Amino acid sequence: MEKKLTFEYDREADILYIGKRAPYAEQESEELGDDIIARMNPQTGEIENLEIMFFSTRLLRNNLFELPISADLRLAV
Repeated sequence: MEKKLTFEYDREADILYIGKRAPYAEQESEELGDDIIARMNPQTGEIENLEIMFFSTRLLRNNLFELPISADLRLAV
């Protein structure tokens, strides 16, 4: 069975959190550009969580919102 994604929006900070699992201290972080942070599994490099900064502002700028990753949550190359 595939894991479900969770979406949590922090209005005060204007950050959208997308996750496959709960964040944990050992996750590695990488900024993907444009204020998007990926939290990755330290053994596999798989993206487990994303933090999208200034989310409401992004939606006001464009009708389309794209992430720089593929559908299986790996970095797009």
